Amino acid sequence: MRIGHAQRLGDGALTGTTVLLPGPDGAVAGVDVRGGGPGTRETDALDPRTLVDRVHAVVLSGGSAYGLAAATGVMDALGDAGIGFRVGGPGEVVPIVPAAVVFDLGRGGDFRARPDAALGAEAYAAAADGPGPAGVVGAGTGAVVGGLKGGVGTATAATDAGRVTALVVVNAAGSAVDPRTGELWAARHLTDDDRRPPELPDDRAALLGRLRSAAAPPTLNTTIGVVWTDATLTVAQCSKLAAVGHDGLARAVRPVHGMTDGDTLFGLAECERPAPDLAGLQALLTVGADVVTRAVADAVLAAESVAGFRSYRDVVDAERSGAGPEGPVGG
Repeated sequence: MRIGHAQRLGDGALTGTTVLLPGPDGAVAGVDVRGGGPGTRETDALDPRTLVDRVHAVVLSGGSAYGLAAATGVMDALGDAGIGFRVGGPGEVVPIVPAAVVFDLGRGGDFRARPDAALGAEAYAAAADGPGPAGVVGAGTGAVVGGLKGGVGTATAATDAGRVTALVVVNAAGSAVDPRTGELWAARHLTDDDRRPPELPDDRAALLGRLRSAAAPPTLNTTIGVVWTDATLTVAQCSKLAAVGHDGLARAVRPVHGMTDGDTLFGLAECERPAPDLAGLQALLTVGADVVTRAVADAVLAAESVAGFRSYRDVVDAERSGAGPEGPVGG
């Protein structure tokens, strides 16, 4: 899986696009949409009863429904490369490019600064072997989680049946932080391979107050992402992988799947390893939820303060260093 990011920061812009590219033959794909306000493209094509069973890219973008235009740039680039569902002679293809978007309109100051086809093509051109950068990059550039800075996060895990990886754009109305302890909800699920949370002070009363004051009021949001495996799965099994991924999201953000969240996860199978038996499939689903939880933590911990939205790490570090009551604010 190759991953590409492109973003716009400054001059009123705070947004971006992320594209995930399987091999030229595409990947088997499913989807699970849980949020009350989704912005999606081509998700109906991922129904097991429809014609196609493979996608050639998945686009995750800022810009709310406007940002779906980024998928057009990716689709055109794939078509120019001859990659897509064949409908005729050589080069006559229709790339299957499902997409989902997060709401970040106006967070940089200019409501009209949002991803378009050109930004999608830029993300496509930047694609490289994953997992790549995390935090304030691509579709996570303008992301906010519970008012603190969100972003892009990844995590991976291996089973005997195959490897499972998640990339999540964390932009939730809910919070990733337990208000009683100041810890990330996902902290207990992290492994030695994950980004480590900052050390919290023993007396956390001031920190909890600082976290509350740093968090902006919730707005229109959405958390989106992709969970993929190198095992061979059917479309229905990919949809189940996406569905169980939402359980991992619910461990890391509270609340999720509300009316102002368009939470959407795609499940992909690259089909490089054999199809699992029932026990193997169950193992893939189990770690599928785990990697989503860990990817949320990765996004929050990798995020930097920007455009007045403070990161979790900066708020904690400000408390430990005895900085001013408002803590650092990114420029």
